[in-house]
Amino acid sequence: MSTTLIAPSMLSSDFSRLGEEVEAVVRAGADWIHLDVMDGHFVPNITFGAPVIQSIRNRTDKVFDCHLMIEPCDPYLKAFADAGCDIITVHAEATSHLDRSLQAIRELGKKAGVSLNPSTPENVIEYVLDRLDLVLLMSVNPGFGGQGFIPSMVEKTRRVKAMIGRRPIHIEIDGGITAQTAPLVAAAGADVLVAGSAVFKGGREDIYRANIESIRQAANGALAA
Repeated sequence: MSTTLIAPSMLSSDFSRLGEEVEAVVRAGADWIHLDVMDGHFVPNITFGAPVIQSIRNRTDKVFDCHLMIEPCDPYLKAFADAGCDIITVHAEATSHLDRSLQAIRELGKKAGVSLNPSTPENVIEYVLDRLDLVLLMSVNPGFGGQGFIPSMVEKTRRVKAMIGRRPIHIEIDGGITAQTAPLVAAAGADVLVAGSAVFKGGREDIYRANIESIRQAANGALAA
């Protein structure tokens, strides 16, 4: 897990050309495709659901990294698994029985992730580490793209890295990732970076490529330092 993976968030893409945008960003160097599912209840925004994800699944064989910002989450896990999501991440704050939710994701044959809001302490995942493939730390308050990075999440990333130890669990950061903030979280232990506006600004594949490479080089530079 020494090389940083870049997971462009389709939330910042042109929704009228969603399938084409997936293909463009993959050609531009995306490692994973990050899919932000919002319900207008757990977070103050509504994006898309399982049918939309299923409709673009045939556009790439890259990992579909599905971030469920919905409450409740358990009744919908199968729908997102069936839609072709490879990793399904639920919020610790959105389920009463986190261990059960993670077990359900694994039983569907998918990798299981848990996400923590900025104000949620990391100790809530202490007793589910062996159920996890990924920890997603929100570095903005969830619900909208384009927000500024919260600096205290760098130290939180470092604490989560120490908690994970040698377990093969990805640490993913979502929110305000740019070429300036990527090195901070990469040095603290993050190995997957979600970037929305920082990737899709410019609206062209060649610009997407330059944006992705800029973030990746900045993050990997911090690891080499």
